[in-house]
Amino acid sequence: MALTRTELWHRALGLIPGGVNSPVRAMRGVGLDEPFFAVGGEGPRIRTADGRELVDWVQSWGPLVFGHADPETVEAVREAALAGTTFGAPTEGELELAEEIVDAVPSVERVRLVSSGTEAGMSALRLARGFTHRDRVITFAGCYHGHADPFLARAGSGLATLGIASSPGVPSGVVADTIVCEYNDADGVASAVERYGEGLAAIFVEPVAGNMGCVPPAPGFLEALRMLCDAAGALLVFDEVITGFRVARGGAQARFGVLPDLTVLGKIVGGGLPLAAFGGRSDVMEQLAPAGAVYQAGTLSGNPLATAAGVSVLRRLRDSAVYDVLEQRSARLAEGLAPFGRVQRVGAMLTLFAGRDEPVERFSELDTDGYAELFRGLYERGVYVAPSQYECLFPSLAHTDEIVDQTIDAVRDHYAQR
Repeated sequence: MALTRTELWHRALGLIPGGVNSPVRAMRGVGLDEPFFAVGGEGPRIRTADGRELVDWVQSWGPLVFGHADPETVEAVREAALAGTTFGAPTEGELELAEEIVDAVPSVERVRLVSSGTEAGMSALRLARGFTHRDRVITFAGCYHGHADPFLARAGSGLATLGIASSPGVPSGVVADTIVCEYNDADGVASAVERYGEGLAAIFVEPVAGNMGCVPPAPGFLEALRMLCDAAGALLVFDEVITGFRVARGGAQARFGVLPDLTVLGKIVGGGLPLAAFGGRSDVMEQLAPAGAVYQAGTLSGNPLATAAGVSVLRRLRDSAVYDVLEQRSARLAEGLAPFGRVQRVGAMLTLFAGRDEPVERFSELDTDGYAELFRGLYERGVYVAPSQYECLFPSLAHTDEIVDQTIDAVRDHYAQR
């Protein structure tokens, strides 16, 4: 007999810290006493252990551009598994995926495959430091680049200040070279470069912020970062873990026409399996071992199951019609949600900032009041959105117009019943 949701939760609490393997999954921020447990999914829907079927706008936090249990992806993984699940040696699948990435992402000439976005971000930062022989890095409040120590910094007093460790276990010295600025504040970044630029290795940024809700870059912001890096002799690093292959086949850099020196990729690039990558200019990437002296390695990097899934997805994304449909569905959803607050969208990622009229341009402007109530209201009506105001909705090819309209109706009903 299958365990109930509560039984699974109590079992999890006895085995896993906090009962979950990634904090947001606990859903405490939206007022649930216990999270649901997923048992399956198909297309735009997810099934839970307590027998519910939910319209899913999270899509595993963005990777599933063709929806859950996409038949072509599943078949590609099955065929790869029959030949062996891991080798720890080069495979042709790694080359095929690397070719897709290099062909799609404008700034990437060489690419290294890894297993997670955190690993890719951490490695890109090490490479930037190794290439420039400098230590400092500028990041932005509200952007997220994984949980590597140098990125777990919060701003000190004032703008553009040296970082303060934001988590126990992160030595203060590790974040002492992390400079935290406000997103979309080009003047603040310019001041930071003027003050700290002599030792600046890189500016690390989400070209479209996706970890404080969807926050587009202000006009000229990305261009300013490019110019400041060039002037300081630093590298510009785009974290496109979310935006890569989602806002355009070539990512945000293709959509906005600003090219970084290094790019971090994840989520869609692995087709829903644990795979990420970082790549960029040949002269920078050739500093990686074994070609160069900057060390990076991984036993499961380029895992054949993950590369098979990634190749299956990325090859289908060559078709521009895919992005036409994603734009249409996303625009339909954004238009339907607009009466309930500020909707911010870039391609197939969007956020409703409920009850708000003015745009959100930086983390300090974010107001999460009321989001938990909205989450629970939609959950009760069979619609699953991210259990955090800091995340986005991720439309997929599986979200039909009918699913979009069902979601809009659920939001309307929620507010009508308040």
